[in-house]
Amino acid sequence: MYKENIKKDFPILQNKDIAYLDSGATTQKPQYVIDKMKEFYETYNANPHRGAYSLSIEATEIYENTRAKIAKFINARYPEEIIFSKNATESLNLIAYSYGMENLKKDDEIVISIMEHHSNLVPWQNVCKKTGAKLNYMYINSEFEISDEEIEKKITDKTKVVGITHVSNVLGTINNVKKIIKYAHSKNAIVIVDASQSIPHMKIDVQDLDCDFLTFSGHKMLAPLGIGVLYAKKELLNNMNPFLMGGDMIEYVYEQDTTFAPLPNKFEAGTQNVEGVYGLGAAIDYIQSIGYEEIENLEKEISLYARSELSKLDFIDLYITPNETNHSSVISFNIKGVHPHDVASILDQEGVCIRSRKPLCSAVNEVFRY
Repeated sequence: MYKENIKKDFPILQNKDIAYLDSGATTQKPQYVIDKMKEFYETYNANPHRGAYSLSIEATEIYENTRAKIAKFINARYPEEIIFSKNATESLNLIAYSYGMENLKKDDEIVISIMEHHSNLVPWQNVCKKTGAKLNYMYINSEFEISDEEIEKKITDKTKVVGITHVSNVLGTINNVKKIIKYAHSKNAIVIVDASQSIPHMKIDVQDLDCDFLTFSGHKMLAPLGIGVLYAKKELLNNMNPFLMGGDMIEYVYEQDTTFAPLPNKFEAGTQNVEGVYGLGAAIDYIQSIGYEEIENLEKEISLYARSELSKLDFIDLYITPNETNHSSVISFNIKGVHPHDVASILDQEGVCIRSRKPLCSAVNEVFRY
């Protein structure tokens, strides 16, 4: 019943005759989220934590109540374990600079998967250059998965940090992050999970996963652009120094020294994207109104249909895991002999919006190690 109405919730899909297939890059926004953003500016707009007047107090309550909502949404133990950022990229850079630079030394090892987004790769390259640590990769096999043997081979007693995407934004592979976290912890390494591609599609429980850090972007889960989340265990955050410094993250300032505010303010310098936070809270409400079970059922139905129909076309190369339960709704393909930019441009003329990259076969060949 609800399936037929979901499209009607998105104004852009009513205003434009398009098939939007690029939600992995950014999602469109439902009317409910758009209305909440408008409501904030019309009713609550003020700087939180800065004023003793009622409007600022209301803005503060909205900001902190949403933090508590997100903590509950991912089952964090404490609201102060939720840090607001600009996006997952900023959150990952915060970890790299505030944790990596302070805790890694020469000959320590960082292990990430070869399928990481650049935001969970490039910062670690920089950390290695500055600290003398070494960056190692877990490679994928012919089924676009990271094998147990690869995990156990690459994560060693020298490994101090493991970074892993929950769901690959290119291949759609769903990684067994819980298994990776458990094995990394057995080697005394901390684990960072990039949940940007998973949290819009599946329930996440950070206590069950036992991840040390987890990041995601609001704009990939129906929320506004420019708002992201960093989750981290409280004991880690308390021992980390801030990445950015300025207003609202200080306790006392002296001429030659400064003490920092307690969590979470220590990591939220400057005026924050409060309307984005409010919009993220609205997006969570919208997702929960549908329910993850319904979302997963709808995506499974559509994905299986797409896999079946695309497999019938002999001019297409598909890059998907054979195991349907280990694959998300991301589907990557090449049309043989045609540049992906040309494919995207031709489809755009028919109102179909897809992401194009360099020929995927080249990219995939670069990451195979089997």
